[in-house]
Amino acid sequence: MVSPVGEDATEESQSAAGILEAQALVEEEVPPADQDQVLNKMAQYHVIQRAGDIVMIQSEHTGTIDILTTDLESANLLGDHRKMAPPLMVPPCIWTFAKMKEFKNKLTREKGNRLVVKRGEVVTIRVPTHPDGKRVCWEFATDDYDIGFGVYFDWTPVTTTDITVQVSDSSEEEDEDEEEAELEDTVPVGDVERGSRSSLRSRYGEVMPVYRRDSHRNVQAGSHDYPGEGIYLLKFDNSYSLLRNKTLYFHIYFTS
Repeated sequence: MVSPVGEDATEESQSAAGILEAQALVEEEVPPADQDQVLNKMAQYHVIQRAGDIVMIQSEHTGTIDILTTDLESANLLGDHRKMAPPLMVPPCIWTFAKMKEFKNKLTREKGNRLVVKRGEVVTIRVPTHPDGKRVCWEFATDDYDIGFGVYFDWTPVTTTDITVQVSDSSEEEDEDEEEAELEDTVPVGDVERGSRSSLRSRYGEVMPVYRRDSHRNVQAGSHDYPGEGIYLLKFDNSYSLLRNKTLYFHIYFTS
């Protein structure tokens, strides 16, 4: 049964044929493994089209009726067929300070706080939330030229508190985006200079989009309160530069 009325006779007969075919899959009791077959079969006939459309499938033997409606998607009746959007992030607190020489000299003496982001590369520093912390903080600067910077949050269980660095070039990120687009919806990548939008998967939240920062003029700093357990992705984007490598000085830590 499909409502509301108003479809022409041909569309109704096609939908009815689709429901009968789907109904054949739910004879007796429908095991959970077979529910996906029913939903996929229904999707082929576009039964659920808009808010208010209702589909009822009744078992011939038990009389049990399953009701599916677009209004009830939030009740998780569609299981894995329904995509959850991550919660909105509270904006970070950001600021700058001018002690560039002192900042760079301090980090030069420390190990692991300086790296070169080559032309066309994107460096992602993965910072897990710490059980003793409530806030992540960052400070960074570059030599001579600016760099793109943005922060994202991965809602995934934390198995280690180690901070790791991942390097990829722009073509590799495009390949990853194409693979992810086949699995789920993505948001197109924008211009780093204007402020790009994340093309990451739906489990990622955007704390701050990637913009080009004047990190060669002032130390760029910021902090963000933990929204929960997960991993921060600090992205240093030099993909827009065809000629210049960027020397990056960074300090990342947590506070309670």
